[in-house]
Amino acid sequence: MERLQVLKGTFCSLDAFQKQLLIGSAVAAGGILAYMVQKRRQVKSIPLGEGWWGAGEKPLSEDDQIYPFKVQTSDEEIEDLHERIDRTRYADPLEDSCFQYGFNSTHLKKVVSYWRHTFDWKKQVEVLNKYPHFKTKIEGLDVHFIHVRPPHRDNQKVLPLMLVHGWPGSFYEFYRILPLLTENQDGVVFEIICPSIPGYAFSEASHKQGFNSLAAARIFLTLMERLGFSQFYLQGGDWGSLITTNMSQMKPQCVKGLHLNMCMSNKGFKVMLSLIVGPYLPFLVGLSREDVRRLFPFFEKNVWEILKESGYLHIQATKPDTAGCGANDSPVGLAAYILEKFSTWTDNRNRDLEDGGLERKFSLDDLLTNVMIYWTTGSIVSSMRFYKENFKGNPDNRVDAKTGIFVPTGLAAFPNELLHCPKSWAQIRYRNIQSYNYMPRGGHFAAFEEPQLLANDFVQFVKKVEKF
Repeated sequence: MERLQVLKGTFCSLDAFQKQLLIGSAVAAGGILAYMVQKRRQVKSIPLGEGWWGAGEKPLSEDDQIYPFKVQTSDEEIEDLHERIDRTRYADPLEDSCFQYGFNSTHLKKVVSYWRHTFDWKKQVEVLNKYPHFKTKIEGLDVHFIHVRPPHRDNQKVLPLMLVHGWPGSFYEFYRILPLLTENQDGVVFEIICPSIPGYAFSEASHKQGFNSLAAARIFLTLMERLGFSQFYLQGGDWGSLITTNMSQMKPQCVKGLHLNMCMSNKGFKVMLSLIVGPYLPFLVGLSREDVRRLFPFFEKNVWEILKESGYLHIQATKPDTAGCGANDSPVGLAAYILEKFSTWTDNRNRDLEDGGLERKFSLDDLLTNVMIYWTTGSIVSSMRFYKENFKGNPDNRVDAKTGIFVPTGLAAFPNELLHCPKSWAQIRYRNIQSYNYMPRGGHFAAFEEPQLLANDFVQFVKKVEKF
């Protein structure tokens, strides 16, 4: 109160010109601040661009029809697989090494024995065909997707939703969560589209260099438009999080909400200050106790751990054709390469287990079905090329890295995700976060590992956006 009286007395002692100057300065400062806040909140978008990824020259017209598709197999395909499995040579593991050196070959032999003698690919093909599959030509590529409509629509609000997978997953990751989202959720139900990223599974790979997440985002926006959806929700993890983010940046007016189970925003002064102050006074830099537990000690959890787990990224981002050559020819090599990620990325403590903890969250049938999708389509090399195309230059210099995301956003932070992104960091890029929740368990493959947890979090996010 005394300080206020002093300020009031000081102001009264000024002459008219000084008062006008002081008031004018205050108004100007307020105006600048208001402008900066308004500018930050202003919705920005990035260019759609254009592309042609088919073989040869772009034709004058392109077939835009949508055609039914079925997954198929044959006795010859299965016999070839078995013959290749039978010719596999294994290296002996080091004593007591568990999964610390990668997929332990002692346990690999057990998995492969199940694959060779028990796994029924024909039965799993029937499982894959449980939902309707389609293909349509976009920018020169046959784009594969499944389209799942809810069984009952009476008195229900049906909301379109696209789910986008990552590597080394596939559309099959979502088979556990699909029935949860197409059931009535307090009057909310979803009509779901799950595409395969071009170069993955049954989506044709690009024949030209340069196919990155921006190109995939544009193709998926075209797909939703072709299906008749003018507004829709998006959900993704891994590459799916980047692709759906790019979709939200390209056409924010079409995206009702964006939900991610992985996001990255770790650049800038705010992040640096968090790393310095966070361990001691987290509340000063917007960190919670849970953020501190997941982030620190920072060097151990975010440098050493990432160095241990990112070797694959470096070779796929530089020489993908070399990286995938062996896995493209050897089914056992492919299985070891893919399944090791489902072990460690689910929980890095699985490296200390003899069996890699693979069957703690997954069945061998589910894991091998995902491997077979890569094997039968010969898509491991083209899926790896997606890393090369997205890391050809500095990702921070891309237009999407310099543009905020303004659509309503929900973030599910799973504790065993490869990198943790606190809400205060996410807000640097995602300017309209409606929901941020620390999930009680789960890792990188959220829809595959914890479908009920992810479904619940997504539904509560949508209810916030829809305001009911």
